[in-house]
Amino acid sequence: MDDKPVMLAAIIGAHGVTGEVRLKLFGDGPESLRAYKTLYADGRALTLKSVRPGSNGAVARFAELSSRNDAEALRGVELTVPRSVLPPLDDGEYYHIDLIGLPCVSDAGEVLGTVVAVENFGAGDILEIERPVEGGKKPKRFMVPMHAATVEAARIAIDSRFAD
Repeated sequence: MDDKPVMLAAIIGAHGVTGEVRLKLFGDGPESLRAYKTLYADGRALTLKSVRPGSNGAVARFAELSSRNDAEALRGVELTVPRSVLPPLDDGEYYHIDLIGLPCVSDAGEVLGTVVAVENFGAGDILEIERPVEGGKKPKRFMVPMHAATVEAARIAIDSRFAD
């Protein structure tokens, strides 16, 4: 398994004057961050001391940040963990990071491209697929709702009705 960094949150600013940061969360809430003692910010290890719900996300304290200036310096930085430390999944479950890079084929066997992103705009997961480049042309992308896809061992099969 590739140990890609997985983004759990992003620092959106400082909270107070003692180095706490405001977080935009990309997981199941502030309590999900408590499972990780160390998070990484641009390769820098940060030791999580506490996290609590905050307006529009969470407020966290890291041992390495002691002032508002320390916190503000990390505004916009993503907080990640290695893929290997994420909890194991049940059958039929997946992490978005595991889908990115997988080849996609139609249920009729046509090669469609590769997953380049997984988005969620509120109505469910959507796969963004980039078609193979042909003759030096700019690659084209299209989106498919996750409900029209079947994740197989090393690829994704897309219902032909959604295959562009």
